[in-house]
Amino acid sequence: MEGLKKELAVFSGALLCCFLWASAVPSIKIGYKLWDIGGDETWKVIRFAGIRFFLAGILVIAFAGAARKKLLIPRRDEWGKVMFLSLFQTIGQYIFFYIGVAHTTGVNSAVVDSLTNFFAIIIASVVLRMEKLTVRKMAGCLLGLAGVVLVEITPAGFEFRPAGDGLVALSALCYGVSSSMIKRYSSEHDTVLFSGWQFIFGGAVMTAVGQCGMMVSGGGSDDVSHVTFKAVALLIYLALVSSVAYTLWGILLKNNDVSKISVFGFMNPVMGVMLSAVLLGESGQLGIKYAAALLLIGAGIATVNLKKSHGTNDALNTND
Repeated sequence: MEGLKKELAVFSGALLCCFLWASAVPSIKIGYKLWDIGGDETWKVIRFAGIRFFLAGILVIAFAGAARKKLLIPRRDEWGKVMFLSLFQTIGQYIFFYIGVAHTTGVNSAVVDSLTNFFAIIIASVVLRMEKLTVRKMAGCLLGLAGVVLVEITPAGFEFRPAGDGLVALSALCYGVSSSMIKRYSSEHDTVLFSGWQFIFGGAVMTAVGQCGMMVSGGGSDDVSHVTFKAVALLIYLALVSSVAYTLWGILLKNNDVSKISVFGFMNPVMGVMLSAVLLGESGQLGIKYAAALLLIGAGIATVNLKKSHGTNDALNTND
C-alpha cells in the first residue's frame, strides 16, 4: 500500500509539473501581447524571460525560507555549483530556446524540444552512468516521442533549420545535462536552495544580456504606459510556474531515477496543444489524433515505470 501511495504521489507531482510547464506556452504568448513584445524582438524576449526567472528564484527562496524560518543562502563552496547548474538549466536552455523558436516553426520547435526527455535519460544512463540504460527505457522513450510526433505532424512535414531547430536541440541538450546535475547534486546539497539561487543567477544574467542587447541594437527604450495589472499578474504567474514546477521536479529527481521522471515530460507538448487551443483559440482539432497520441505517451510512461520481472535482464550494454 505504501508503495502504491508513493507511485501515485510521483505520478501526480510529475503531471502537475507538466501541466504548469504546458500552461506557460500560451501564457508566454499572451504575455508578449500584454507587454507589447514583438516576435522578432529577440533581446526583449530574452529580457522578459530573465525577469520571469529572477522573480521565480526570489519566490522559491522566500517561500522555502519562510517555511523553514531561516534565510537560505548557499555556502561558499556551493556558489560555483549553483552557477554551473544555472548555466545549463536556465541560461543555456532558455537563451537557445527563445532564439531558436524565433527562427523555426512552432511544429518543429515542439518536436525538437521533446528531445529534452530523451537527452535526460541518455545522459544519465550512458554519459554519467548514474543508472542503467535498458530496453524498457528506450522503448518507453520511443513510444513517447512517437506520440509527440503524431500531435505535431503536418502535411508539410519537417524542415530542419540549424539556426532554429539546431538551437532548440541545444536547448534540449542543456536540459538533459541539468537534470542529471540536479540528481547528482541532490545527494549532498539542498535541492530547493539550488533551484532558487540558480534561477536568481540565471535570471539576472539573462536580464542583463537582453538589456545590453537592446541598447547595442538601438532598441533600449521602453514604453511602460501600456503595462497593466493584468500584464504584471501574468508575469508573476509565469514566475510561479517556474518556481513551483522546477522545485517539485527537482525533488522528484532527487528521490527517483532520472528516466522514471523525465519520461513524463512527453506530456508537455500534448498538454501545451490542448491549453493553447482553449486559451488562445487556436484551431487545434482535439480529435482521434490527439487521443492516439495520449495513448502512445501513456504507454511510454507505463513502459518506463514497469517493474522488471525477477530473473530478467533488459539492460543494454553501454560499455561498447
